[in-house]
Amino acid sequence: MNLVTKLFIIILTAITFYGPQLVAQEYRITPNDNLQLTLDNSQDGDVILLAPGSYFGNFVIHKQVTLTSSDTSNPAIINAHGKGHAIIVKNSNITISHLAISNWGDDLTEENSGIYANEKASNLNVHNNTLKGDGFGIWFNKIDNAQIYANTVEGNLALRSADRGNGIQVANVSKSRVYDNETFHVRDGIYVIASKNNTIENNTMHDLRYGIHYMYSYDNNVLNNSAYNTRAGYAMMSSRRLLIEGNKTRDSEDYGFLFNYITYSTIQKNHIKNVWTKPENKVLGRDGKGLFVYNSGFNTFTDNIIDTAEIGIHLTAGSDGVKIFGNSFINNPTQVKYVSSKKQEWSQEGRGNYWSNYLGWDMNNDNIGDTVFEPNDGIDKLIWQYPEMKMIMDSPAILILRWVQRQFPVLKPPGVKDSFPLMTSPHEQLTTELLASSQAATKE
Repeated sequence: MNLVTKLFIIILTAITFYGPQLVAQEYRITPNDNLQLTLDNSQDGDVILLAPGSYFGNFVIHKQVTLTSSDTSNPAIINAHGKGHAIIVKNSNITISHLAISNWGDDLTEENSGIYANEKASNLNVHNNTLKGDGFGIWFNKIDNAQIYANTVEGNLALRSADRGNGIQVANVSKSRVYDNETFHVRDGIYVIASKNNTIENNTMHDLRYGIHYMYSYDNNVLNNSAYNTRAGYAMMSSRRLLIEGNKTRDSEDYGFLFNYITYSTIQKNHIKNVWTKPENKVLGRDGKGLFVYNSGFNTFTDNIIDTAEIGIHLTAGSDGVKIFGNSFINNPTQVKYVSSKKQEWSQEGRGNYWSNYLGWDMNNDNIGDTVFEPNDGIDKLIWQYPEMKMIMDSPAILILRWVQRQFPVLKPPGVKDSFPLMTSPHEQLTTELLASSQAATKE
């Protein structure tokens, strides 16, 4: 084979495999043009730039293209006429960015969404979009290696919470990142189901039901997110091997973090502030809980701050094998509600937790209390079972019962014990910073 033949074969191969990339085009579209026709006639690698204005319809992307605004300071508007999906994605390697997407359908059974991807695909990139509508904001199912970031999703506050879609919903998604997004006035900010090996990071969720809601998902990271004005900042259910670190939640009504059947997970360096049920919503047994741990075993809770919740931590229903140490429980009227027939030691290698109501002493100045902290006794458990007993809390009979328990420990029911309570909080500076940011946000 001579040199000319070899060069011809190389050139032919390059054209065959790289030809579409070499001839990729840039389309500039105005609202007067037929956007769907342009999407249908495009080739893989093309870039479709939308001029400012409104594009009405329900658009389907079949090719591996980029759809974006020509002027990012004045995004093009995709208006779905109040029905169906605004944009349906049906391929891999698609980017959708810098668009204002609105007015898609409200049929949650049909999963009406602003951006909808429900066919197996990979490498979807959705960023810097503003979405406002009744149904779901961004819905991804069966997607790998997706990037969803810097989007703002707003729901319809005029609808009941149950009738709104979630801001961002990912199902059967893996190896993907959801980060730097803001969701509000939707049902749940970010909903994750049956997904693994993903990272949910630096998102802000507010004025909704649950900030982040997890179901049946394994090996995920939930990092440095912020939730406020919610019923629950984070609702984590039926999942395992989660790393939940550096998240903040404030001003929740029912839960800072709710854990239901969460196993083999690490919950650390999170900050919970103000979990309090509103007076008009008060019913018997409904109290704001900083951490609610239900049927969740073999988890580690460390270096968290639980500040000003009606109940600091409520642990029940077989939540065994947990490690709880290095946390700060501050200004919670009830620090611990523990319902179990087993004893639990809440310290690790000589390091317990900080309890703002601990009345012990530290004679050797090692910052470890010299007396054990036991947050609950038999009287507490009776009150949980019979809340009417609160009326006689300060009566002589109750005082005598508490004295008898202290004198005869054998009469004390199993409960929580912290043998090495911390005398000072290791998180004083962080608590002050969150209070300052909360006050600033309230003024705004």
